[in-house]
Amino acid sequence: QVQLVESGGGLVQPGGSLRLSCAASGFTFSSYVMSWYRQAPGKERELVAAITSAGGITGGITNYADSVKGRFTISRDNAKNTVYLQMNSLKPEDTAVYYCNALYQMINYWGQGTQVTVSS
Repeated sequence: QVQLVESGGGLVQPGGSLRLSCAASGFTFSSYVMSWYRQAPGKERELVAAITSAGGITGGITNYADSVKGRFTISRDNAKNTVYLQMNSLKPEDTAVYYCNALYQMINYWGQGTQVTVSS
């Protein structure tokens, strides 16, 4: 059974940090491109960051949305079947539900999402 379980969301003040985790099971994690998406109320879901499957145990090529470059870092640990999103210098506009995604060729899995709220 495929599962993607996100954790680490919550309420944080502007300028603060959070680290999201996505624990995967039920598929060959190391073969999949792993991504984080987010969806704010009234807006479409958008790609935040992605990391490819290449690069050994902890490696991978990364890609970021322009709005989060320099503030967010995606990483993966293939030994733990987990992908992370370190979010620093958070802004109110980062408020959204954050979703973990796994992609391999035409196979696409989604997590249930975790809420991130940036507010004072």
